Amino acid sequence: MKLVIITSSIAFQKDIKDMLKKAEVKTYSFKEVTGYIDFSDTATQENWFASEVNETESILFYAFVKKENVDHLFNLISEFNTTQESLSHIHIAVLNIEKSNNSTN
Repeated sequence: MKLVIITSSIAFQKDIKDMLKKAEVKTYSFKEVTGYIDFSDTATQENWFASEVNETESILFYAFVKKENVDHLFNLISEFNTTQESLSHIHIAVLNIEKSNNSTN
């Protein structure tokens, strides 16, 4: 069992749910969150947003996923990101679970 964490712009919420379904992840949680990007070190001409800190409407998903489904989900997200014309992408992290009371472990 792995813990999968997915973050993205809220605009990709439906896409992420579809990818979770394709990867046979039947149980997950998600929450709308505020994402921050600190541009204070970026030169003004490089900063399209014209402020030092930019907030974005984001979403956070997390799920306990069977080991055999993790690679499929990771590949779906990678493929999705390569087709995006925007700078925004879906980010995924996978963590090992050392111990859990989850019966499907």
